[in-house]
Amino acid sequence: MVAYSAEHMGHVDSPGTGQGCPQQHQAAEGAPVCVAVVISFQNEAGHLPALLRSLDAQTEPAEQVVLVDDGSDDGSPGIVAEYARNRPGVTVLSRPRRTAARDRLADAPELQAFVAGVEALAEPWDVVAKIDGDLELSCTLFADVRARLRTDPGLGITGSYLSVIDPDGTRRREGHPEEHVRGPNKFYRRACYEQITPLPEQLGWDTVDDLRARAKGWRTRSFAAAGGDTIHLRQTGSHDGRLRAFRRWGLCAWAYGAHPLAVLLGAARRATMRPYLIGGVSYLYGWAAAAVTGYPRVEAETRAFARREDLHRIGRLARRALHVTPARSVSAR
Repeated sequence: MVAYSAEHMGHVDSPGTGQGCPQQHQAAEGAPVCVAVVISFQNEAGHLPALLRSLDAQTEPAEQVVLVDDGSDDGSPGIVAEYARNRPGVTVLSRPRRTAARDRLADAPELQAFVAGVEALAEPWDVVAKIDGDLELSCTLFADVRARLRTDPGLGITGSYLSVIDPDGTRRREGHPEEHVRGPNKFYRRACYEQITPLPEQLGWDTVDDLRARAKGWRTRSFAAAGGDTIHLRQTGSHDGRLRAFRRWGLCAWAYGAHPLAVLLGAARRATMRPYLIGGVSYLYGWAAAAVTGYPRVEAETRAFARREDLHRIGRLARRALHVTPARSVSAR
């Protein structure tokens, strides 16, 4: 564990109800009620004000918030310190500046910062959210998550679909399968979180968590928030360039055990994205280079589960393309 200092430590005083969970969030025995939020960031001074405003605008606030500064050297520390000053439910952790690396995401620093935040949580909590510093949250996000987890006891990981704002002002949803929950806004039911952790500190961890959860019988689902999509203020892959992002995604596919057919289909799909063709080549290169260099892979059970899911998905797509109706049978999983 990387050493860190803590400021503004303390338990949450919920508005109007004293310490602990507000009365309106209490539900039947076993239902998740207390939401804890961990926001990790590094040099996000340009985005944090929008995120913090959207945090205050929630129709149902979180019971506690931990803001983890992962070694910022811009104005971010001052922004969060001012935000936490008069909010007893907010904790600020400061981690030391990371040593420069060839790939800043290679050892999953955002996961390390999130885990540090989880370890600092006060009891009780039933749901923990990993929120990135470059989001503008839907105003109903926390309320929607509470409602979904209450009504679906098998839902282990959930989160909002994300949209970006294009240069012309148009909102565009970032596409991904419904069963995948994006890393920037992940809500873990506590029982699920404790079953799937510790997560590997490497690229692809935010797919491994989904896979482990489903392998253990939990459902993982993204949803459209009632108040509109959460806005991703920095488009995916834009920080270090699109080609590096494609290579990373290929490396991730190797790490979590994607089936080779799924890798080929993934490369074909990415070849249709900008930069056209070369994006697919970069994805394949990342996967092949990881194989050649022996990049670490997750445990065999999770890789086998990932391959079964891939084959099931590919079979479904093939039947749809051929207009074949499958015979009635026992569930594929």
